[in-house]
Amino acid sequence: MAEPLEARGAAPLSWGRSPAACRNGAGEPEPGEPESVDPVALGPRVADAVAAGGRFVMLVGLDERSVGGDGLAVEAIVVGPDGGLIRLRAGLPLAEPSYPSMSLLVPAAHWDEREAKDLLGIVPVGHPDPRRLVLHERWPRGYHPLRKDVPAGVRPPEAARHFAPFEVHGEGVYQLPVGPIHAGVIEPGHFRFSAIGERVLHLDARLGFVHRGLEKLVEGRPFARALPIVERACGVCTVAHALAYSQAVEALTGTVVPPRARWARVLLAELERLYNHVGDLGNICAGIGFQPAVARIGWLKERLLRANDALTGHRYLTGVVAPGGLAADLDPAGLAGLPETLDAIGLELASAVRSIVRSEGVMARFHGTGVVSKHLAGVLGALGVTGRASGLGNDLRRDRPYAAYGELEVGLVTASAGDVAARFHVRAQEAHESLRLIREAAGRLPEGPIGAPLAAVPAIGDSALGAVEGPRGASWVWLRAGADATVDRLRLRSASFANWPVVAAAVPGNLVPDFPLINKSFELCYACSDR
Repeated sequence: MAEPLEARGAAPLSWGRSPAACRNGAGEPEPGEPESVDPVALGPRVADAVAAGGRFVMLVGLDERSVGGDGLAVEAIVVGPDGGLIRLRAGLPLAEPSYPSMSLLVPAAHWDEREAKDLLGIVPVGHPDPRRLVLHERWPRGYHPLRKDVPAGVRPPEAARHFAPFEVHGEGVYQLPVGPIHAGVIEPGHFRFSAIGERVLHLDARLGFVHRGLEKLVEGRPFARALPIVERACGVCTVAHALAYSQAVEALTGTVVPPRARWARVLLAELERLYNHVGDLGNICAGIGFQPAVARIGWLKERLLRANDALTGHRYLTGVVAPGGLAADLDPAGLAGLPETLDAIGLELASAVRSIVRSEGVMARFHGTGVVSKHLAGVLGALGVTGRASGLGNDLRRDRPYAAYGELEVGLVTASAGDVAARFHVRAQEAHESLRLIREAAGRLPEGPIGAPLAAVPAIGDSALGAVEGPRGASWVWLRAGADATVDRLRLRSASFANWPVVAAAVPGNLVPDFPLINKSFELCYACSDR
């Protein structure tokens, strides 16, 4: 059940190397810059910080030649035990860019390391799974698109096809490949089950089929022109990603967001969380073919999308959040009609959830299926609903408030079972918490300007981070400035990217027919993982 805010005194984020006037989205000074470390020490330093109570955030691969360096680098970011950011950067020679892999010490980093190897050719020596992640086998070897000497508009020749899945072998074990093309309207992903009978021994999840090179596309673009690309990394996380990116830009430029925009950002972020959570509750029911709930909850999601459209002119809230505040104000008529809509949806949602949990057949499928223990969730760095359903208590809205969240009491919803039922429970409770927060944000929305111009032009090489608790957990943006307020390097680590390895860990031991249910209980995005 929901719990009140436990600690207002959490340390603010250190947003990175920045001008003296650097401020975060709430207008508070944020000092700090990465510490240079030896590549051999990088993994142990990160592991020590995590073991002491910190949380791994991301690993960023870098080409330093655009900012005066002569090689490559990796930067690891950890939220330290005291709540501040720890940024560790190891320089690597261009001729042989390698370092000891940290994945055996910090399993949450293993997809980050594989991605940096694909995109920049930075080799994590000793990585337990050195296969390609983002660039599949048709991309030629030696092609690393995020290096600065690789042009964005030139497609390399295709290499020979070679697919190397991870498979379990033994007497009675068979392989069941599913995807990447699926029967329904769903993004492409390949899932290879190693099973005996209907019992899954291992799941190899392979994404990257919709990799669009967004982080390459934004290089050299002015901050404003890069925003639409970042925002469209995922169609249903537009507010979260636009807001995280805007926070990073604001930190780099020392821009203070006006109060009306800060409160509107809360309202928009909670509307995005609400329609996602409501839709996901119906999708979980679709995983077992419980169509009455699918239809009933699907109509609630549609009503929320229409309310979004009335408020912003876009059903998925695209094009509203921007660096400095908002790109456009909220519609007065949409705001006026919002309370009545929320009241009706809240009552109907509560009734729909009651009908689901009172169905013994449905709950028999939910309980004990797709279990993720608290220990496993912590080791793999599970975020959002995925982590909170397994007993982790992390939520950036409460722990490190941004926008106007520091002026709100954000209830923390957790469960301990870590199964489908727990993830369903957390979503349902968080949906009602979002309804409350939307009402409060709308009621406290002040008059005034909706944005502020960027206050300064950052120096080449200045870097900063932005972080937002989206519907699926914390999404982080790492941003480095180029000349004349342009993007030199950007990395978006979405909550889905962090949580996909948890899905693969949740499936073994379950039946093959349970996979659709387990997968939908996480309800992760493919696109914002692939980017």
